[in-house]
Amino acid sequence: MSTVTAVPLLPVKRSYIVYLIVGLVLAVVAAVALATQGDDVLTRNARARGVMTTASGLQYKVLEPGQKGGAKPTDADVALVNYEGKLLDGTTFDKSQQPTPLPVTQVVPGFSELLKLMPKGAKYRAWLKPSLGYGDKAAGSAIPANSTLIFDVELVDFLPEATVRQMQQQQMMMQGGMPGGMPGGVPGGPAGPGGR
Repeated sequence: MSTVTAVPLLPVKRSYIVYLIVGLVLAVVAAVALATQGDDVLTRNARARGVMTTASGLQYKVLEPGQKGGAKPTDADVALVNYEGKLLDGTTFDKSQQPTPLPVTQVVPGFSELLKLMPKGAKYRAWLKPSLGYGDKAAGSAIPANSTLIFDVELVDFLPEATVRQMQQQQMMMQGGMPGGMPGGVPGGPAGPGGR
């Protein structure tokens, strides 16, 4: 015959149970916070106030609206812009030092789309998913493949490309040279908003 010795347990204080429940709730809250931190920037932007998303997935926020009801650049125009381009980690990969002429069709698709949304004097911030930027190709050493790009852009002015070319030809003739390409070229080479 065996004897079983039962050790009586002391009752648990009610405050310990409350602490246990509060600890569990805090653990759940922390887990949810960590899970949502994994959301990408574009998903968070889609929920952010004032951030617009176009059919292509371009996201932008109007920082300054510019001329009310003003005309906007088209594919046939050259936009004069101030801009700064950054990666998601905050690294600046290109920045204009002065207003830069950019033919609307000679920049990455998302930048072109953004320019066509802006009236003169407007300042926008845009988030370009990789397919609207450089896609799965790196752009020099500054922009890795599959990068989401962030641009702050101010549209100073824009002119029809034909007018710009005519002005260039007149200027070249006055200087006795041959007509050339677009003024200023595409900023920053492959790291700027220009070209694909």
